[in-house]
Amino acid sequence: MDSSEVILGAEYTVRTLALQADDEGEVTATLLSRKATAPTGRAVLYVHGFVDYFFQGHLADEWIKAGYDFYALDLRKYGRSLLPHQTPNYIESLQSYDEELDEAARIIKDEDGHDVLVVLGHSTGGLVTSLWAHRRRFDGIVDALVLNSPWFDLNKPFFQRTVGTAVVERLANYQPRRQVGVLGQRYGQSLHVTTGGAWDFNLAWKPLEGFPVLAGWLRAIRRGHAELAKGLDIRCPVLVCASTASAAETAPLETISSADIVLDVRHIADRSTRLGRLVTLARIDGGIHDLALSAEPARSRFFQEVFRWAGAYVPESADSKKD
Repeated sequence: MDSSEVILGAEYTVRTLALQADDEGEVTATLLSRKATAPTGRAVLYVHGFVDYFFQGHLADEWIKAGYDFYALDLRKYGRSLLPHQTPNYIESLQSYDEELDEAARIIKDEDGHDVLVVLGHSTGGLVTSLWAHRRRFDGIVDALVLNSPWFDLNKPFFQRTVGTAVVERLANYQPRRQVGVLGQRYGQSLHVTTGGAWDFNLAWKPLEGFPVLAGWLRAIRRGHAELAKGLDIRCPVLVCASTASAAETAPLETISSADIVLDVRHIADRSTRLGRLVTLARIDGGIHDLALSAEPARSRFFQEVFRWAGAYVPESADSKKD
């Protein structure tokens, strides 16, 4: 048992999903699950961001209290799914994630018998799940989509978002694993207990310095951004949550502890209108990039907004209608 399982507790079931091999060899994803205290036909599937994995046990607590069975997916090459021969977090097409998302949804609905599925995506996971929900919009899979600070555009100046993207697009054709950037350490340091934060997580899977940003991966992200910018047609209700403020990573500690230092929240608000036909935007005062890890009272405010919205827009399960 690794340290992350100790953090979460024994009430979680962990299932390995065997996926199609790629050019690096064997590929797996990991589906975690935890049952609500009473039988329910509603479930939520959590999908993490870049340099991340599921460790937020209190997030599961909130959904379980609200009457949902909780599931979380560690995507291929992330967290529990990262194998020794793999390049951490690397992908060359975001559509490749459809394989584990489809399989997770099949397990949740067909094997485990849920008839209502809420998908909850954070940061890069918010981009991935938005594109997937758009592709699966006629399949009756996703009943509601909740996005926690979704990554909808590059948090860089205009020149880097345009000319820089064109350079990465060409470079990735020839040197897809060429390093083109690094993440700042300040966000990770602000979270982890060893560097003054409030949260414990596995530093091998979520290192404070992040993993290298590689050309092929960034090209996949920018292509996803471009697809979203043209407009999606997600048919289920969507809730987008973001902080009310962004800040530079170099900002004082009191500022970065109450703002998003990873993304520009203006991009989130602007691009939200392009997701689908029914989109709600909630702005959280004092929220950080992962709103579920914000200091109080922002964290509670985030959960209040999510479940107030869910009460209005998430369908009831067939079992609850019978009652």
